[in-house]
Amino acid sequence: MRAPGFWADGHGPWPTLLQALTPLTRLWGAARAVSRRPKRVEVPVVCVGNLVAGGAGKTPVVLALLPLLQARYGTCGVHVLASGYGGRPSGPLRVDPQRHDASEVGDEALLLARAAPTWVARDRVAGAHAAAGAGARLLLLDDGFQDPSLSKDLSLVVVDAGYGFGNGRLIPAGPLREPVLQGLSRADALVLVGDDRAAVDYGAGARLPVLSASVEPGPEIRTLPTARVFAFAGIGRPAKFFEMLAGAGLNVVGSRGFADHHRFRPDEVMRLCEDAAALRAQPVTTEKDFVRLPPAARAMVRPISMTLRWANPAAVRDLLYSKLP
Repeated sequence: MRAPGFWADGHGPWPTLLQALTPLTRLWGAARAVSRRPKRVEVPVVCVGNLVAGGAGKTPVVLALLPLLQARYGTCGVHVLASGYGGRPSGPLRVDPQRHDASEVGDEALLLARAAPTWVARDRVAGAHAAAGAGARLLLLDDGFQDPSLSKDLSLVVVDAGYGFGNGRLIPAGPLREPVLQGLSRADALVLVGDDRAAVDYGAGARLPVLSASVEPGPEIRTLPTARVFAFAGIGRPAKFFEMLAGAGLNVVGSRGFADHHRFRPDEVMRLCEDAAALRAQPVTTEKDFVRLPPAARAMVRPISMTLRWANPAAVRDLLYSKLP
């Protein structure tokens, strides 16, 4: 999905006009909570979620948490459970990066499966049982904060500090899946990614631990043939990727943003590469987008990973270890 501009700034008549529909969002959330009682599974569950529609950086947070959890539960003891957004199977299905592609299991699940055993399942309870039966000692949930069906032992809410909570309104008038204070009341900590340019009152400073982090490009930028890049991305907030590249010293001479989970056509990628060539630049994209490119087009584009760095890794580790068995 592509978030409308008024979700971020609140400008124009649409937020006010659509405000009349926001009670439906509240009603839908309340109905889910009443109809589904949280089920506890055989292993501890850590949930990484957010309060807004679209990407806030959950998958980089999951990847950054993995080493800390694997140090305690073993390399093969931590399994990841994802919804498989953009894929086909309902699951539970264990992802095999050598056999599956993004159209089958979703782009995020493919990236996660490179780092830890990963499952996709529309039914998260069934997915959790499958992972536990396959040897998981702890389950790391990528998204699912608003899903009441699975009991969580620790919940982290991720906030893109450059976007905050957008215009502060519920879907469809704004990006919020639920009211901010309602969501934070179920969280154990807030993960704030990036510089806090949004200057949002998160309502959590005195009650919730705030874990600060930043996103940096991976080592791939050192092997680029030129510092001139043409960047494109289909993630929750493409500007975050472009800003990261510029902050690392690359000359972003052109950029193009697409909707989150956009499926690239061969002719579309060819036009992007032609635009890059006209600017004497190297076309680059995120790893998440790269796995959605047509296989024949991947040789023309360089993927750049987005690595999350904790401002205080010890604080993150202490929080995890204090809350988990």
